[in-house]
Amino acid sequence: MRQATTILSIDTHGQGLTEMTRAVSAWVREQHMDEGLLTLFCRHTSASLIIQENAAPEVKTDILAYFARIAPEDRQAYAHDDEGPDDMPAHLRSILTGVHLSIPLIGGRLMLGTWQGIYLFEHRRAAHRRQVALHMAGM
Repeated sequence: MRQATTILSIDTHGQGLTEMTRAVSAWVREQHMDEGLLTLFCRHTSASLIIQENAAPEVKTDILAYFARIAPEDRQAYAHDDEGPDDMPAHLRSILTGVHLSIPLIGGRLMLGTWQGIYLFEHRRAAHRRQVALHMAGM
C-alpha cells in the first residue's frame, strides 16, 4: 500500500462555494494509483467541504439561501461574535456540512458521479486563503 499527502491552498471570494474538483483530480492523477481512498480535510472552523452538483448554478444560490435561513447572521442570537456577525453562523454552518470527505479511487479515477463536484464552502463574508489537506492511500 502506498500513501501520498499534500495541502491545497484555496482562495475564496467570500461566502460561497469554490469548486476544487480539477485541482484535486489533477493531484490524484499525479500519484499514479489505480485503487484506493482519498480523504480531504478542511483545516478551518468557518469553512467546510461538500460534494454537490456542478452543473446548474442555481444549486449554489439555493444552498447559500438555505444556510442563511438556518444559521442567520443575528447579533442577538449568539454570544460568540469575536470576528463579527458572520463568525458564529460560519461555525454552525461548518458543523452542519462537515470538514472532511472520503472518495473512493477505482481504475485511477475518483468515483464522483456525473454531476458531482468537490467544493470548499466558505462561510465567512471576507475572502480567505483556506487549506485543505489531502491524503490518499492505495496502490
